[in-house]
Amino acid sequence: MRLVYLDNNATTRVDPEILSAIIPYFSEHFGNPSSLHAWGRKAKTALRTARQQVQKLLNAKEEQEIIFTSGGTEANNTALLSALAFDPERNEIITSRVEHPAILSLCAWLQKYRDIKIHYIGVDAKGCLDIEAYRRALNPKTALVSFMYANNETGTLFPIEILSRMAHEAGSLFHSDAVQAIGKLPVSLHNSDIDMVSLSGHKLHAPKAVGVLYLRQGLKLQPLIRGGHQERGRRGGTENIPAIVGLGLAAEKAFNTISKDNAAIAALRDKLEQGLLALDSKALILGDREHRLSNTLNIAFENKDSEALLTFLDQSGIAASSGSACASGSIEPSHVLRAMRVPYPFAHGALRFSFSRENSEEDVSYVLEQMNKILKDPRSNRDIL
Repeated sequence: MRLVYLDNNATTRVDPEILSAIIPYFSEHFGNPSSLHAWGRKAKTALRTARQQVQKLLNAKEEQEIIFTSGGTEANNTALLSALAFDPERNEIITSRVEHPAILSLCAWLQKYRDIKIHYIGVDAKGCLDIEAYRRALNPKTALVSFMYANNETGTLFPIEILSRMAHEAGSLFHSDAVQAIGKLPVSLHNSDIDMVSLSGHKLHAPKAVGVLYLRQGLKLQPLIRGGHQERGRRGGTENIPAIVGLGLAAEKAFNTISKDNAAIAALRDKLEQGLLALDSKALILGDREHRLSNTLNIAFENKDSEALLTFLDQSGIAASSGSACASGSIEPSHVLRAMRVPYPFAHGALRFSFSRENSEEDVSYVLEQMNKILKDPRSNRDIL
C-alpha cells in the first residue's frame, strides 16, 4: 500500500536535511545562548543566524523585528494583546469570520472578559472578504485589524496590502496571521503597512513548537510571557535553540526554492482537482480558484460524509482532512464553510488536500485511483450513516 501525505496545512514533515542539521544542538552545541562560555557563544551565534534567515524570507528591515515564539498561536495572542495595550482609547478589533481558532477564540475571550468590541467581517461564497463591510467597521476606536494572509481550509488569499493600507489610513495597527502563507508565497514587509505577522515553523518543514512574531521597527510590545530578558525582553524563557535553528534553515530553503516549488506544487494540485472533477462533475471547488495557495484544494462532494471519506482514505494510506486540525472532533461543517454558506448537501462532504514539495505525480495518480473506488462505495453516502 502506498503512503501519501496530503495534509500539509495541518503540519509538514521536518525536512530530513534540517533534522540532521539540528540534532547537534541537542548534544554537542547544547549551551544556553545567554551564557558567556564557548557553548553559550555557539548557541548565541546560531540564534542570530536563524533570526537573519527569517528576516531574509520576510524581507524585514531589521533582524530585531523577528521575535521567536513557541508557535503561531503564541504569536497571534501576543500581537492582539499588545495592540490593545498601545492606546487605551482604542478598544475595538476587526477580524474576519474565517480566521483560525487561534484568533477567534482569543477574540471571544476579549469580548466576554475584557469588554473589547469585536467586528467580524464576513466573506462571500468564494471566501473573499467583504471589503465594504470592513471599510464601514474601521473607526477611531479600532486598535487593531487582524486578517489572515491565506485561509487554512480553502487556501483563499486576502489582499493583505490593501487591507493593511486601509487600516493605517484609519490610524489602526494591522496584524496578519500568515501561518499558511509564509514559505508558500513571496512576502515583503520592508516597506509595507503590515505592523505584525505571525508564522509557525511546522508549516514549512521545521519542527513544531517554534514560531515567529514579526514586529515592525519602532512598535512596542506587551510581553505575553514574562520573567526573562530573552528576545530583548519581549519574550521570556530560554530559547529553544534546536527548533529555532530548524526554523532558520527552513526559512532559508523556502527563500531559495519558493518559485520553483510553487509551480510544481500547483501543477500537482490542478491535476488532482481535474481528476476529481472527472470522477464527480457535480463536486464543488471551495475557495477562490484565482487567488489561493498553490498547494491547497478543498473539494466538496454532494451527499457524501467527509468523516467516512477520510476513514476510507486513511485505510488506503492517504492522509487528508476536512478542515482545520485545530477544530477537529466536530461533526458539523467548519466555521469557514458556514461563513461561505456552502450548501448543506455539500458542506458535510468537504475534503481538503494540501500538498508540499515532497509530493509527486505518482501520489496524485494513487489518490485518484482510490477516490474512484471510495466515491462509488455506498458506505460513503451521508444518508445511510
